[in-house]
Amino acid sequence: MIHYLKLESKNLHGSFNNKYEPVLSIDSGDTVRLTTPDIQWGYSASKNEEKVFFKSREKEDQPGHPIIGPINVRQAKKGMVLEVKLNDLVPGWYGTNWAGGIQNWQNEKIGITEYEKIQQDWELNALTMTGTTKIGNRTFHVGLHPFMGLMGVAPAELGVHTTPPPRYCGGNIDCKELVRGSSLYLPISVDGALFSIGDGHAAQGDGEVSGTAIEAPMDLVDVTLTVHEDMRLTQPRAWAPAGWITFGFNEDLHEATAVALDEMIKLIQNLYAIQKTEATALASTVVDLRITQVVNGVKGVHVILPHGAIR
Repeated sequence: MIHYLKLESKNLHGSFNNKYEPVLSIDSGDTVRLTTPDIQWGYSASKNEEKVFFKSREKEDQPGHPIIGPINVRQAKKGMVLEVKLNDLVPGWYGTNWAGGIQNWQNEKIGITEYEKIQQDWELNALTMTGTTKIGNRTFHVGLHPFMGLMGVAPAELGVHTTPPPRYCGGNIDCKELVRGSSLYLPISVDGALFSIGDGHAAQGDGEVSGTAIEAPMDLVDVTLTVHEDMRLTQPRAWAPAGWITFGFNEDLHEATAVALDEMIKLIQNLYAIQKTEATALASTVVDLRITQVVNGVKGVHVILPHGAIR
């Protein structure tokens, strides 16, 4: 069955809480189609249409990313795994990113904390998958690779949880490999899963070094949510066009790397029925270890096993 969620404040929230009432209940294997706002809680359908702004129905003092949900999956039980298959992603016509002017570790290291914060406005073309912006009297173009920055289920821990840091149950992962055709696998922490999605990115490099990608609304997000009863995970995992992907999240980049690498070695062990040392030796020949993002307080690392790399 295909369900539709309208872009309106009653379907939006800006934090995670396993007590939030779901905006939709579906069965495992159902598809949901929706539109997501930009990072500033706004949306404009075209150049000729004025931007409309939305609010969080949960009325947080400081709402984070605008996310749609939560979506209850009836068959989902704690300990199972939710597969989020990204069938289609269509970015809106505009996007924005920012740099400088904010005190954080990377701005301090590269010396732009004291600079005036700049806003770079982009015009996006979903047909040619290109983005265009002007700096001074010059025009710059980049290719678009849209993905959803934030996809997560409700954490097991009680209370309100902010959206910026990624967690064991997903959230603000910001991995540029999770494009159309990908499947993200999330460990389910509470019955019903309570899945939420938002934070559309039109393009981003690994690291998200300025603190933002090309933050954009998504005119269409088409996802299928499927429960896997016989699958067990403690961290997110993904199948993407680039390969199998494992993740690690921690304030310490070394710790995040260790988690992501250990998860990949376990995956290789399971795929090829070999010992951990043997899997580590194989991993060293073919897997890529990448910094997902360094800007969300909790840093992210992902490890990619390219399809067909081990035969």
